[in-house]
Amino acid sequence: MATVRLEFRNVTKRFRSRGKKADGVTAVENLDIRVHDGEVVSLIGPSGCGKSTLLNMASGLDPATEGTVFVDGEAVTKPNSHVAFMLQKDLLLPWRTIRENVELGVEILGMPQSERARIARELLLKCRLGDFVDHYPHQLSGGMRQRAALARTLAVDPAVLLMDEPFSALDAQTKMVLQQDLGRTLAETGKTALFVTHDLVEAIALSDRILVMSRRPGRIIEEIPVDIPNRAVPLERRKNPKVGPIVARLMELLHIDEAEA
Repeated sequence: MATVRLEFRNVTKRFRSRGKKADGVTAVENLDIRVHDGEVVSLIGPSGCGKSTLLNMASGLDPATEGTVFVDGEAVTKPNSHVAFMLQKDLLLPWRTIRENVELGVEILGMPQSERARIARELLLKCRLGDFVDHYPHQLSGGMRQRAALARTLAVDPAVLLMDEPFSALDAQTKMVLQQDLGRTLAETGKTALFVTHDLVEAIALSDRILVMSRRPGRIIEEIPVDIPNRAVPLERRKNPKVGPIVARLMELLHIDEAEA
């Protein structure tokens, strides 16, 4: 049995309304999730069902109200270096070169300059940005900046990648290219990832499993294994005839009828 890298054990998260003691919102309730070593798991669900809240709790940015979140068997009680976040926006620092942006996390961790420069260059080469290490963010396209953000995320060598709709702001063609890059990179590095997306085909193309969440308070209503070869090659997965039935089941669970689609 593969090692459990990330676990939500009977987790509930409530947000209190400002200035009120009793009223508030329950984002997720009595939720149990396990993500194993090297596994990519996607979260799908309606807006406001608590998907991003789960990532915030996994990173230690927001504590659970009840239950416990574990990363590598340790309870998450504060921000920790075991996880790394990739968000919708690249958030590259405009005054730093692309290489310097990729170095940022390991620089904060105290890694010597020569070592962090080597790691940054290697990752940028893998992310097809080897010719742009000394460029600044404004000199790169949106897709290239997101590849740089992926390199920055990988540079700290996290146990778990937390990805919150990292390609949602990109056009459809660029998104598929980035999905291809991510699929290849995750397969080559063997990284564990929890991936939030509203794109049903994206979830199928990149994941080993898809967890479908209910409306708020978010609960897991179904787990769908993605039994399709070539997770490392998402564009090939997209062509597989098994994709259609999985999309149909996800639409059914999410109550997306033809008119809404």
